[in-house]
Amino acid sequence: MSKAVNTNDPKYSKLTIGVCPDQWGVWFPEDPKQMDPRQAWEEMAEAGFEVIETGPFGYFPTDPKELQKWCDEFGMRVVAGTGWGILHKQEAWETTLKTFRAIAETHAAVGAEYIVHLPPLYRDDKTWEWTDDRVLSDDAWKLYVEHANALGRMLLDEYGLKMVLHPHGDSHIETPEEIARIFDATDPTYVNLCLDSGHVVYGGDPVELCRKYPERITYVHIKAFDEDITREAHEKDWPFGEAVTKGASVCPPAGLPEMHEFVDALAALDKPIYAICEQDCYPCDPSFPKQNAINMRKYLAECGLGLA
Repeated sequence: MSKAVNTNDPKYSKLTIGVCPDQWGVWFPEDPKQMDPRQAWEEMAEAGFEVIETGPFGYFPTDPKELQKWCDEFGMRVVAGTGWGILHKQEAWETTLKTFRAIAETHAAVGAEYIVHLPPLYRDDKTWEWTDDRVLSDDAWKLYVEHANALGRMLLDEYGLKMVLHPHGDSHIETPEEIARIFDATDPTYVNLCLDSGHVVYGGDPVELCRKYPERITYVHIKAFDEDITREAHEKDWPFGEAVTKGASVCPPAGLPEMHEFVDALAALDKPIYAICEQDCYPCDPSFPKQNAINMRKYLAECGLGLA
């Protein structure tokens, strides 16, 4: 019997739990500090997950036939792909388009439904050095919106994939004000939100976002952040990567948001939603992710998300 959906309570029956490589300490397509991809995939299945977002493009197979073989072998289903892409610089636009076309071709071929757009960070997540302006100029913001709409349109019209923008610490979409601004300026036909409950806690309140923008929340990364470390990170202006190394991202029931309340808020949206488990733990000991993810999945089942 599938454990991805809570079939015991109709209230939660439209929510599907899944996982992605971030839960296994993976941030990059290739990195010597990360686990072997095949081992990570196998451990995800052993931890009870059946639904997967593939994470950094190139970490798992990019050949759709090989990716489908992995799915079939371990009883997994790919629902989303992930891509980084600069939207606010004209000179980067063609590269962004090329990147997302490649991701879309692989994921459409294996039956995925979503593409998660991860924003470029203004501080490097490895070196923590500044890479861009913290605040976009008016012209850069206009390009951001124009290209977000264009990218979402291309993915939907040409590949049948729905694009969701992902708020992120150290990015230009992080705070409630920035999220509201992007909602006001983009077309909901093509651009909606990947509500990352951890990153939104880093900059706001995910439960409030569910109540305020029910029509724009279509996909979720379910994650928790330690309140005290997050507060210190903001007070001392730590790079996001530094906050992670100091333990900001935690396994529920630790941290915020309170997961019973958050899962109830998702259920109240009354529509099909994938809730993908994440915990930022790059880099981590390879013995850490599997049992940690099992603990997280079982606790979330107590909250109504999936079955233990």
